[in-house]
Amino acid sequence: MTEQLPPTTTPDVPGTALAEDEAVRLTSELIRIDTTNTGDPDTLVGERAAAEFVAAQLAEVGYETTYVESGAPGRGNVVARLAGSDPSRGALLVHGHLDVVPADASEWSVHPFSGAVQDGYVWGRGAVDMKDMVAMSLALARRLKRDGIQPKRDIIFAFLADEEAGGHFGAQWLVENRPELFEGATEAISEVGGFSITVKDGVRAYLIETAEKGIAWMTLRARGRAGHGSMIHDDNAVTKLTQAVSRLGTHRFPIVLTDSVREFLQGISDITGLAFDEDDLEGSVAKLGNIARMIGATLRDTANPTMLKAGYKSNVIPSIAEATVDCRILPGRQVAFERELDEILGPDIEREWVGLPPLETTFDGALVDHMTASILAEDPGAKALPYMLSGGTDAKSFAQLGIRCFGYAPLRLPADLDFSALFHGVDERVPVDALKFGTRVLDRFLRNC
Repeated sequence: MTEQLPPTTTPDVPGTALAEDEAVRLTSELIRIDTTNTGDPDTLVGERAAAEFVAAQLAEVGYETTYVESGAPGRGNVVARLAGSDPSRGALLVHGHLDVVPADASEWSVHPFSGAVQDGYVWGRGAVDMKDMVAMSLALARRLKRDGIQPKRDIIFAFLADEEAGGHFGAQWLVENRPELFEGATEAISEVGGFSITVKDGVRAYLIETAEKGIAWMTLRARGRAGHGSMIHDDNAVTKLTQAVSRLGTHRFPIVLTDSVREFLQGISDITGLAFDEDDLEGSVAKLGNIARMIGATLRDTANPTMLKAGYKSNVIPSIAEATVDCRILPGRQVAFERELDEILGPDIEREWVGLPPLETTFDGALVDHMTASILAEDPGAKALPYMLSGGTDAKSFAQLGIRCFGYAPLRLPADLDFSALFHGVDERVPVDALKFGTRVLDRFLRNC
């Protein structure tokens, strides 16, 4: 159980109000910079423009910024440091990515790169993933510098490229090539945490990310004998591959309760009285409503086939067939996961990996206490709980520097908003009130942590 410390200072109301308005404005302006990351270098747009926009916003209030293009032209990253009052304390890293996944405008109610502010929301690709947190961080970096506020510890603000394709030209590149930019950082906060769910009688639980599943993008390859499509073939690469992919796609890996998930379920049970029977854990989790998809995905490893590639002509049996599988692996499960894969796929299927490891930290310590206190100062009846993210973030890269990483981008959300569906979804949007709430929470947090 974390100690719920009261904030040691209260927000400066005029300065905080300006930062709230700036967070909304900056979210909209950042969305209007199309930073679509397809993973194909020939189709990338906007990362440099977004990074230069951020650098200009920081320079305007007096920051010295480091702009780095990592490995390839246009992959812009911006880092700035605000000195704290106690140089003996470890620095806090506040990081966010500037790139977004693609969006098909024909499917949206508003143009995905309009940044429209209407109906109480800021609309557009990146509104929750994660230009909202980038905007809140940027607005508060400006507020602290402009108002001459010195936090207790150094704060490193990092605005990064390429997270949506693994961070190879963003966080991972900086960790490998410019680690001095993060010197002294011991803890970090970033996306997909600190948001609320309404669980019972209007009580909100704020989910702070303490763990992430590992990511492994796996290529499966089958080989066979090439030949004419009109002949009988008993060594067909396409047949071998599709049979293996079908077995894998329908397989269910065992339920494994990690510490983070177990603590989350206990916290929800304490609030609601809902029992999570381990004999029907998925059925119990399904009662959580919209958040059930996200939590359900952290009960077990997953391996979802996403792409198939084979052949070059309808009447030619190809000698090679390939499939791509998106694997998400629980902490501590890598060896067992690979053993199951071998059994499912069989000896005729080759596999190659590209991936990032899982993460898990404990829900305790002074930083967690300050996260909790900052939320409760704005929402006194709320609860803060740890949870595991089924996806992955740039935290995987920064953890390699020994930095303890959390997801903490506070948002107080409407009870009926299906928040998890907005990530990479159609009509992605963030409530204006949630942005202002998050800015107030982060203001308290950054001053006092």
